Amino acid sequence: MTPSLEPSGAPFSSEEETLIRQTALVPAERLSCGLEGLVYGLDSVIITTEPGRAAPAAAGLLRTTGFACSGSWTIGTAEGYVLGFPGSASLIIRTRGGERNPFREMNRAQLTGSLPDTRLETFVFETPDIQKYVKIQTERGIRFLTPEPVDTPVFSFIQTAPSQYTGNSLGFIQWKGRERSYLPSGARPGPALPAKPPLTYLRNIGVLDHAATRVRAQDRTAAILEFLSLTNYRYDFGVYVKSLNSITSVARRGEGDFAMVFTSGITPYVSDEMSGPTEKFIRNYGTRVHHMAFRTEQIEDTVARLKEGGMGFLLDLVGSEDEGLKQIFSVPSENTLIINEYIHRYGSFDGFFTRSNVERLTEATTRQ
Repeated sequence: MTPSLEPSGAPFSSEEETLIRQTALVPAERLSCGLEGLVYGLDSVIITTEPGRAAPAAAGLLRTTGFACSGSWTIGTAEGYVLGFPGSASLIIRTRGGERNPFREMNRAQLTGSLPDTRLETFVFETPDIQKYVKIQTERGIRFLTPEPVDTPVFSFIQTAPSQYTGNSLGFIQWKGRERSYLPSGARPGPALPAKPPLTYLRNIGVLDHAATRVRAQDRTAAILEFLSLTNYRYDFGVYVKSLNSITSVARRGEGDFAMVFTSGITPYVSDEMSGPTEKFIRNYGTRVHHMAFRTEQIEDTVARLKEGGMGFLLDLVGSEDEGLKQIFSVPSENTLIINEYIHRYGSFDGFFTRSNVERLTEATTRQ
């Protein structure tokens, strides 16, 4: 599939044409390096919180998504919780317990001083041959946080150093058998979370659909090319919202798979007044994941029930059945800084986003 602008009335920019040409070369580069077939889909995401906030963060997701707790651990003073949903990447919520934080520099921004260790840090992809993958990428100049994959009886795992463009790391996991346990070596089972609330509407909130990272205008192309070079994704399209100085760019692996979204300014930050909500967000919170989106059925009723349960939102539902799509942003979690997006695509909708929804959701960032 050839990348293109989502139908939006926005003109093709020379930067977009350059990005399309560059991203079109990536699959052949992966093939020539021997990387083809070495990265599968998204396995899990790792979210780190401040001490004492992992359990409240995980409990919050139990109350606002269909995910359930499938395990927990402690190791020293660190703790972790695994949340899962059938057919979805898992969510791993953890604390560091005093270990060195390689993301600390990425976390520094105007409004993050009280949460220096908080962010969605790592997107973890499955690989069938971690040793071969690491060897090839190391020869290409990719830096990892450990010299070799970390080995446990159940899996081998490694992750890249945080990206200078996104602040995110990409992890790679090779499972050794059918068992799927994320317990680190030396960990012991941790305390149980409160029981998942028996709320029937939570069954409507399903798999992790996409996540969106805010990146600086000048780093958009480099961030997308970096991600494509480390995975088996392709660049799909960009939606330009000139009035808000914002571009939303989508990378996808296949129909129905988790998508990676990059939102940036069209031009770099000048001032809060002139630069729009995306660049202002980065100035306040740094480059980081802004939201996680969950596929949601019966979205009108589900959002109404979430509101009754005390969840706050940045705007009303946007979109319509006629347009093929409805979406909404929650307020950010006080424990993770991440927004929950709830998204429903109607059966006849053959796109991923609509320009009108992107514009209204981007504008809602000004209210967080």
